[in-house]
Amino acid sequence: MLSRALAHVCRLMGVMSFVVAQITAQDQYMTRALNLMSETPLIDGHNDLPWQLRERFNNQLNKVDLNTLNTTHTNIPKIKAGKLGAQFWSAFVPCDTQYKDAVRQTLEQIDVIHRMCQKYPETFRFTTSSQEIRAAFSDKRTACLIGVEGGHSLDSSLGTLRAMYLLGVRYLTLTHSCNTPWADNWLVDTESGHSEHNGLSPFGKQVIKEMNRLGMLIDLSHMSVEVMNQVLNMSAAPVIFSHSSAYGICPHKRNVPDNILLKVRDKGGIVMINFYNDYVTCSPTANVSNVADHFDYIKKLAGPSIIGFGGDYDGVNRVPTGLEDVSKMPVLVAELLARGWKDEEVKAALGENLLRVLKKTEEVRDSLALAPPDDVPIPLEKVQNTCRTSYGYPDSSHPDSIHFLRLSTLVRLSRL
Repeated sequence: MLSRALAHVCRLMGVMSFVVAQITAQDQYMTRALNLMSETPLIDGHNDLPWQLRERFNNQLNKVDLNTLNTTHTNIPKIKAGKLGAQFWSAFVPCDTQYKDAVRQTLEQIDVIHRMCQKYPETFRFTTSSQEIRAAFSDKRTACLIGVEGGHSLDSSLGTLRAMYLLGVRYLTLTHSCNTPWADNWLVDTESGHSEHNGLSPFGKQVIKEMNRLGMLIDLSHMSVEVMNQVLNMSAAPVIFSHSSAYGICPHKRNVPDNILLKVRDKGGIVMINFYNDYVTCSPTANVSNVADHFDYIKKLAGPSIIGFGGDYDGVNRVPTGLEDVSKMPVLVAELLARGWKDEEVKAALGENLLRVLKKTEEVRDSLALAPPDDVPIPLEKVQNTCRTSYGYPDSSHPDSIHFLRLSTLVRLSRL
């Protein structure tokens, strides 16, 4: 009896020792993760908190305190706990604004991001360049950048693109979940969508060239595969996927196929991995390990130089267990370390890859400094609708042009 009791105690001690060893190892990975995140900024490619501010408060920042807001994935305490070094905030407006008030609504989202940074200067610093991101990180501020999510926000205007760049926008997602008059979205690769342009229209190619000239990152999340290929073939600068995952793990059309991953590597670009359950496991449920599988898959296929973080927090309704909000980012970093990722590989994924891509895009911009802005407008017939006038288009024989010419003449006469 005594010998059996001793054996049982020994077994229990063995189990306890194993558990203690596991906990100790996890603590070591977390400590290492936090140290790396204090040395290299974690740069997340996509967060929809600004849209939450629109929907919940109509952008009235006096009605919300980001220090105490607890109904979103993102607030200031969570940002600090997650050691978020830099964030691309999404200036998103839905596709139903297309041909209506998309530009106004997008400008209001750009405005609320600026005001958010101004309201909390002890936490945020607005930035527009790779150098400014590093400076903000050194000053222990979260660098704030703007990405416009959807080409419909431009209303097919290169002038609007340039104006948004001047307001600090540093990436444009070419479409959202609707075609624009010049580019096909990801749904054309599904049974529910249809191609209108076979990728990019001629004007869409103008947009790409003008983004290169400006130094604005081209975001291929939400694109059809044909657009991905066309942009990768023609862009002079690297491209990004601000919030997409690996199609080889989860065959969802919002994810990136293997051949595109290799082209992104060859282009020197980056894929910032999305945490949305449906893109992680192609199911309603996911966990930290499932997200890390995407990191491992892309690293094995194309190397660690094209990987980044693109959580999509506050833009999705399902996130993985263990990654419930932005405060949990270190948990994923610790998981990568536990899987054998080297420190330099983790630092690359945290922020060095994105900083390299942004710096290269700035170099392309500088090399094109003498190139004039593209001022050739999209053909009127590509954008004509009842909400759009035709001032400036030379074809006065066009029925719409005649209508507005007569209307403007009547308005002038009425003022005499």
